[in-house]
Amino acid sequence: MDISLLWQLLAGVVGGNAGGYLAKARSMGTMMNSVLGAVGGIAGGQLIGSGLDYGMVGDLGSSALIGALLPLAASFFMKKKAD
Repeated sequence: MDISLLWQLLAGVVGGNAGGYLAKARSMGTMMNSVLGAVGGIAGGQLIGSGLDYGMVGDLGSSALIGALLPLAASFFMKKKAD
């Protein structure tokens, strides 16, 4: 496994949890934010980061951004709990 994949995974997890922290009303919980952030981090780093050609910084930046946006986008499809 390439070491950049691990960095993208980590950046996605951090981005997913940061996005959940910043949008507390739309947070899906730490575990789900981490899982969706990791998926978004890998997807963002491989698809967008490699196309930007900014090297490792572009990979990690796009991983963190997509990792933060994927849990927030998924939360719009979830039913809101009755309080």
